[in-house]
Amino acid sequence: MKVTIFGATGLLGRECLSQCLEAGHEVTVLVRTPSKLPEGLRDRITIIEGDGLDPEAVEKALADGAEGILFAVGVDKHSPEDLCTDVTRNILASMRKHGTRRLVWCSGGNTDEHGDVVSFGSKFVGWFSRTFMALRQRDKVHQTALLRDSLDIEWIGIRPLQMHKGPRRGSYRVGFHRYSGLSKITAADCAEEMIRMLADDTWLHRAPVIQY
Repeated sequence: MKVTIFGATGLLGRECLSQCLEAGHEVTVLVRTPSKLPEGLRDRITIIEGDGLDPEAVEKALADGAEGILFAVGVDKHSPEDLCTDVTRNILASMRKHGTRRLVWCSGGNTDEHGDVVSFGSKFVGWFSRTFMALRQRDKVHQTALLRDSLDIEWIGIRPLQMHKGPRRGSYRVGFHRYSGLSKITAADCAEEMIRMLADDTWLHRAPVIQY
């Protein structure tokens, strides 16, 4: 499959990149700083230098017959307001133009989804996110709303809680199980599931939680 990755230089994006190549996919990445890509992988992928906030750069990243997209863009305290939402809006427009089939995007447990088990733990995650990660929280809420209004696109979301470095276990839970601030997943396992979702319709137009 021809896969375009957004956010390929971050923790999750690097895992998506290496595992896509391992699985035999043909990969294009849109990055602002190509030098941040793993040196050993640069000659195995198509690199588009640019910003996801630039509609022309996004279109260029999809123009060569992209069949699936992995969205691993991260938000930190220096990110502009609604970074993920605005990049997603550009991606959706380009997908419609080029007929790209599938978008798998990483959200977070700080957003609510129909089917979630409401518990003290989930309420704590929501409170913590709104209080200490407000920029990211607002962006993910807006991104989710945008995608819920875009049912003409085959999108699937995935919501990790505490995501960290670590080995790929290949054993985890995906769905609407009870979760809390202690729920964890490695970026390696999150990437594995995102890649699997490129060809699986189980969670179409849903955003399940991934955790151990």
